[in-house]
Amino acid sequence: MKYKRILLKLSGEALTGNKATNIDPDVLEQYCEEIKAVKEQGVQLAIVIGGGNIFRGGQAEALGIDRVQGDYMGMLATVINAMALQSALERHGVYTRLMAGIKMEQVCEPFIRRRAIRHLEKGRIVIFGAGIGNPYFTTDSTASLRAIEIQADVVLKGTRVDGVYTKDPLKFPDAVRYQTLSFQEAYEKNLNIMDMTAFTLCQENKLPIIVFDMNKKGNLLKIAQGEEAGTLIR
Repeated sequence: MKYKRILLKLSGEALTGNKATNIDPDVLEQYCEEIKAVKEQGVQLAIVIGGGNIFRGGQAEALGIDRVQGDYMGMLATVINAMALQSALERHGVYTRLMAGIKMEQVCEPFIRRRAIRHLEKGRIVIFGAGIGNPYFTTDSTASLRAIEIQADVVLKGTRVDGVYTKDPLKFPDAVRYQTLSFQEAYEKNLNIMDMTAFTLCQENKLPIIVFDMNKKGNLLKIAQGEEAGTLIR
Protein backbone atom coordinates (compact mmCIF):
# COMPACT_ATOMS: atom_id res chain seq x y z
CA MET A 1 0.00 0.00 0.00
CA LYS A 2 1.29 3.46 -0.84
CA TYR A 3 -0.16 5.16 2.23
CA LYS A 4 0.18 3.80 5.75
CA ARG A 5 -1.99 6.38 7.52
CA ILE A 6 -4.83 8.30 5.84
CA LEU A 7 -7.14 11.10 6.91
CA LEU A 8 -10.40 10.78 4.98
CA LYS A 9 -12.61 13.87 4.78
CA LEU A 10 -16.25 13.11 3.95
CA SER A 11 -19.01 15.56 3.10
CA GLY A 12 -22.05 15.47 5.34
CA GLU A 13 -24.22 16.58 2.43
CA ALA A 14 -23.18 13.50 0.45
CA LEU A 15 -24.90 11.33 3.06
CA THR A 16 -28.31 12.52 1.86
CA GLY A 17 -27.83 10.57 -1.37
CA ASN A 18 -30.91 10.62 -3.60
CA LYS A 19 -33.42 10.37 -0.78
CA ALA A 20 -35.27 13.08 1.10
CA THR A 21 -33.61 12.14 4.39
CA ASN A 22 -30.66 13.55 6.28
CA ILE A 23 -28.84 10.23 6.09
CA ASP A 24 -29.36 7.76 3.24
CA PRO A 25 -28.70 4.23 4.57
CA ASP A 26 -27.56 3.11 1.12
CA VAL A 27 -24.84 5.79 1.01
CA LEU A 28 -23.80 4.93 4.56
CA GLU A 29 -23.58 1.26 3.62
CA GLN A 30 -21.46 2.00 0.56
CA TYR A 31 -19.07 4.19 2.54
CA CYS A 32 -18.66 1.46 5.15
CA GLU A 33 -17.81 -1.14 2.52
CA GLU A 34 -15.23 1.17 0.94
CA ILE A 35 -13.66 2.03 4.30
CA LYS A 36 -13.61 -1.59 5.47
CA ALA A 37 -11.87 -2.71 2.25
CA VAL A 38 -9.05 -0.23 2.89
CA LYS A 39 -8.85 -1.09 6.57
CA GLU A 40 -8.45 -4.79 5.73
CA GLN A 41 -5.30 -3.94 3.77
CA GLY A 42 -3.65 -2.74 6.97
CA VAL A 43 -4.07 0.98 6.36
CA GLN A 44 -4.56 3.16 9.45
CA LEU A 45 -7.61 5.32 8.80
CA ALA A 46 -8.97 8.44 10.50
CA ILE A 47 -12.14 10.18 9.33
CA VAL A 48 -13.58 13.69 9.56
CA ILE A 49 -17.18 14.07 8.41
CA GLY A 50 -19.08 17.29 7.82
CA GLY A 51 -22.55 18.16 9.07
CA GLY A 52 -24.03 20.02 6.12
CA ASN A 53 -26.85 17.51 5.67
CA ILE A 54 -28.20 18.55 9.08
CA PHE A 55 -26.99 22.10 9.78
CA ARG A 56 -24.27 24.40 8.49
CA GLY A 57 -22.87 27.18 10.65
CA GLY A 58 -23.14 29.50 7.68
CA GLN A 59 -26.94 29.19 7.80
CA ALA A 60 -27.08 30.83 11.22
CA GLU A 61 -27.27 34.47 10.10
CA ALA A 62 -30.20 33.84 7.77
CA LEU A 63 -32.07 32.26 10.68
CA GLY A 64 -31.30 35.12 13.03
CA ILE A 65 -28.89 32.98 15.04
CA ASP A 66 -25.60 34.32 16.34
CA ARG A 67 -22.67 33.11 14.18
CA VAL A 68 -20.79 31.54 17.09
CA GLN A 69 -23.93 29.74 18.27
CA GLY A 70 -24.55 28.57 14.72
CA ASP A 71 -21.03 27.18 14.41
CA TYR A 72 -21.50 25.15 17.59
CA MET A 73 -24.79 23.84 16.19
CA GLY A 74 -22.87 22.78 13.08
CA MET A 75 -20.32 20.99 15.27
CA LEU A 76 -23.09 19.02 16.95
CA ALA A 77 -24.42 18.06 13.51
CA THR A 78 -21.03 16.52 12.67
CA VAL A 79 -21.26 14.41 15.84
CA ILE A 80 -24.65 13.04 14.73
CA ASN A 81 -23.12 11.99 11.39
CA ALA A 82 -20.03 10.60 13.11
CA MET A 83 -22.20 8.49 15.44
CA ALA A 84 -24.18 7.16 12.46
CA LEU A 85 -20.96 6.24 10.64
CA GLN A 86 -19.50 4.66 13.78
CA SER A 87 -22.57 2.51 14.29
CA ALA A 88 -22.61 1.42 10.63
CA LEU A 89 -18.90 0.53 10.66
CA GLU A 90 -19.22 -1.50 13.84
CA ARG A 91 -22.15 -3.35 12.30
CA HIS A 92 -19.59 -4.42 9.66
CA GLY A 93 -17.24 -5.68 12.37
CA VAL A 94 -14.87 -2.70 12.23
CA TYR A 95 -13.59 -1.38 15.55
CA THR A 96 -13.87 2.39 15.86
CA ARG A 97 -13.34 5.24 18.28
CA LEU A 98 -15.21 8.54 18.14
CA MET A 99 -13.26 11.53 19.42
CA ALA A 100 -14.66 15.05 19.62
CA GLY A 101 -13.36 18.57 20.04
CA ILE A 102 -16.18 19.23 22.53
CA LYS A 103 -16.56 17.21 25.72
CA MET A 104 -19.56 14.87 25.66
CA GLU A 105 -18.42 11.85 27.63
CA GLN A 106 -21.63 9.86 27.18
CA VAL A 107 -21.10 9.45 23.44
CA CYS A 108 -17.41 9.99 22.63
CA GLU A 109 -13.90 10.49 23.92
CA PRO A 110 -12.29 13.94 24.08
CA PHE A 111 -9.64 14.45 21.41
CA ILE A 112 -6.21 13.63 22.83
CA ARG A 113 -3.53 13.42 20.17
CA ARG A 114 -1.46 10.61 21.67
CA ARG A 115 -4.58 8.55 22.38
CA ALA A 116 -5.80 9.02 18.81
CA ILE A 117 -2.47 7.81 17.44
CA ARG A 118 -2.54 4.82 19.79
CA HIS A 119 -6.03 3.87 18.59
CA LEU A 120 -4.76 3.95 15.00
CA GLU A 121 -1.73 1.83 15.88
CA LYS A 122 -4.08 -0.73 17.43
CA GLY A 123 -6.01 -0.98 14.18
CA ARG A 124 -9.05 1.05 15.15
CA ILE A 125 -10.66 3.59 12.84
CA VAL A 126 -10.78 6.98 14.53
CA ILE A 127 -13.65 9.34 13.67
CA PHE A 128 -13.19 12.98 14.63
CA GLY A 129 -16.39 14.90 15.41
CA ALA A 130 -17.30 18.42 16.55
CA GLY A 131 -14.61 20.10 14.51
CA ILE A 132 -11.68 21.44 16.51
CA GLY A 133 -14.09 22.66 19.20
CA ASN A 134 -13.92 26.33 18.20
CA PRO A 135 -16.20 28.46 16.00
CA TYR A 136 -15.07 29.99 12.69
CA PHE A 137 -13.26 26.82 11.61
CA THR A 138 -14.64 24.49 8.96
CA THR A 139 -14.51 20.71 8.86
CA ASP A 140 -11.93 21.09 6.05
CA SER A 141 -9.71 22.92 8.55
CA THR A 142 -10.42 20.19 11.08
CA ALA A 143 -9.36 17.54 8.56
CA SER A 144 -6.09 19.34 7.78
CA LEU A 145 -5.25 19.99 11.42
CA ARG A 146 -6.07 16.48 12.63
CA ALA A 147 -4.13 14.96 9.72
CA ILE A 148 -1.05 16.96 10.72
CA GLU A 149 -1.49 16.08 14.38
CA ILE A 150 -1.73 12.33 13.77
CA GLN A 151 1.06 12.49 11.16
CA ALA A 152 -1.09 11.22 8.30
CA ASP A 153 0.55 10.62 4.93
CA VAL A 154 -2.25 12.25 2.93
CA VAL A 155 -5.65 13.95 3.17
CA LEU A 156 -8.27 12.33 0.95
CA LYS A 157 -11.21 14.59 0.25
CA GLY A 158 -14.17 12.49 -0.87
CA THR A 159 -16.63 14.46 -3.01
CA ARG A 160 -19.30 13.87 -5.64
CA VAL A 161 -16.94 14.71 -8.52
CA ASP A 162 -13.82 12.82 -9.61
CA GLY A 163 -11.29 15.56 -8.96
CA VAL A 164 -10.53 19.24 -9.44
CA TYR A 165 -11.62 20.84 -12.70
CA THR A 166 -10.85 24.05 -14.55
CA LYS A 167 -14.49 25.02 -13.84
CA ASP A 168 -17.62 23.42 -12.43
CA PRO A 169 -18.07 20.16 -14.42
CA LEU A 170 -21.74 19.98 -13.42
CA LYS A 171 -22.41 23.28 -15.19
CA PHE A 172 -19.79 23.30 -17.96
CA PRO A 173 -19.40 20.14 -20.11
CA ASP A 174 -16.07 21.44 -21.47
CA ALA A 175 -14.46 21.54 -18.00
CA VAL A 176 -11.10 19.74 -17.87
CA ARG A 177 -9.92 17.70 -14.89
CA TYR A 178 -6.48 18.27 -13.43
CA GLN A 179 -4.49 15.10 -12.74
CA THR A 180 -1.95 16.87 -10.52
CA LEU A 181 -1.56 20.41 -9.19
CA SER A 182 0.94 22.22 -7.04
CA PHE A 183 -0.36 24.23 -4.09
CA GLN A 184 0.91 27.36 -5.82
CA GLU A 185 -0.97 26.57 -9.03
CA ALA A 186 -4.17 26.01 -7.07
CA TYR A 187 -3.72 29.41 -5.40
CA GLU A 188 -3.00 31.20 -8.67
CA LYS A 189 -5.95 29.59 -10.47
CA ASN A 190 -8.21 30.37 -7.49
CA LEU A 191 -9.50 26.79 -7.42
CA ASN A 192 -12.03 26.10 -4.68
CA ILE A 193 -10.54 22.92 -3.19
CA MET A 194 -10.64 23.67 0.54
CA ASP A 195 -11.01 26.84 2.55
CA MET A 196 -7.84 28.93 2.76
CA THR A 197 -7.00 27.95 6.34
CA ALA A 198 -7.20 24.23 5.58
CA PHE A 199 -5.29 24.58 2.33
CA THR A 200 -2.50 26.66 3.87
CA LEU A 201 -2.09 24.18 6.74
CA CYS A 202 -1.51 21.39 4.22
CA GLN A 203 0.86 23.46 2.13
CA GLU A 204 2.99 24.59 5.06
CA ASN A 205 3.26 21.05 6.41
CA LYS A 206 3.89 19.47 2.99
CA LEU A 207 0.80 17.30 3.36
CA PRO A 208 -0.63 16.20 -0.02
CA ILE A 209 -4.36 16.35 -0.76
CA ILE A 210 -6.24 14.06 -3.13
CA VAL A 211 -9.73 15.09 -4.27
CA PHE A 212 -11.72 12.13 -5.59
CA ASP A 213 -15.21 10.72 -6.15
CA MET A 214 -16.11 8.80 -2.99
CA ASN A 215 -19.33 7.53 -4.58
CA LYS A 216 -17.49 5.49 -7.22
CA LYS A 217 -16.99 1.95 -5.96
CA GLY A 218 -13.37 0.98 -5.37
CA ASN A 219 -11.93 4.50 -5.63
CA LEU A 220 -10.81 4.72 -2.01
CA LEU A 221 -8.91 1.44 -2.24
CA LYS A 222 -7.33 2.45 -5.55
CA ILE A 223 -5.97 5.64 -4.02
CA ALA A 224 -4.67 3.85 -0.94
CA GLN A 225 -2.79 1.52 -3.29
CA GLY A 226 -1.27 4.47 -5.15
CA GLU A 227 -3.41 4.31 -8.29
CA GLU A 228 -4.58 7.49 -10.00
CA ALA A 229 -8.22 8.22 -9.18
CA GLY A 230 -8.71 11.94 -8.69
CA THR A 231 -6.59 15.07 -8.49
CA LEU A 232 -3.38 15.16 -6.44
CA ILE A 233 -2.37 18.51 -4.93
CA ARG A 234 1.15 18.63 -3.54
